[in-house]
Amino acid sequence: MTFDLTGRVALVTGAGQGVGAGVAHALAAQGATVVVNDLSAERAGVVVDELVEAGASATAAVADVTDLTAVSAMVGQIERTVGPVDVLVNNAGLPAEGIRLRQFRDTTLEDWEPLLRLNLYAVLHCCHAVVAGMCDRGWGRLVTISSEAGRMGSGIGLSLYGAGKAAAVGFSRNLAREVAGSGVTVNCLSLGTIWREGVDEERLARPYPIGRLGRAADVAAAVVFLASEEAAWVTGQTIPVNGGIHTS
Repeated sequence: MTFDLTGRVALVTGAGQGVGAGVAHALAAQGATVVVNDLSAERAGVVVDELVEAGASATAAVADVTDLTAVSAMVGQIERTVGPVDVLVNNAGLPAEGIRLRQFRDTTLEDWEPLLRLNLYAVLHCCHAVVAGMCDRGWGRLVTISSEAGRMGSGIGLSLYGAGKAAAVGFSRNLAREVAGSGVTVNCLSLGTIWREGVDEERLARPYPIGRLGRAADVAAAVVFLASEEAAWVTGQTIPVNGGIHTS
């Protein structure tokens, strides 16, 4: 199987670096036209240049996905320039400054909103902007990158992040049932710890039976499958991509 995505338009949010960039590269390698969304025009441009250099079709879309108006404008521009969105990957989920681990009792209302807007409202914004068109055309793939923090408690100060991720998963399960008869699937990937520059992998990987942290390519491979025609009978699911740290 090749999971051929030729002719499909894929929008990946937060794709200017890390997992999002890896997903963009993997979708492009399968023939999709990839729209690289990011807050930073520079980061998005670097990824687009890499994709084009590799022979892919790609374009940048700079927009804040926590802003509904900005998302609507972005999707409208994509439709006018490269065509309707067939595959949406809701990957944006980490603030630019990273997540500050804090016990919930030490947080305030000002701490809650940014993480909930990024991990829940951004998913709602992007899905709402594309799902009606997918249903009308009879084909679509909605994939949301979630986290094991939304499935399992850790006690290390991820309550707000986990709340947003869990809410997005609950939304996706219900949306999957709403659109199941329209050729549109809705799924989530629940990630364990993903390697990034500067992390102490030896220490962080100790609880993982596979013995290492995840890589962007691990996530991207699962996204490619869920985005494909071959995954047409998979919907409403949350699939752990977690190195075996939690099993079910």
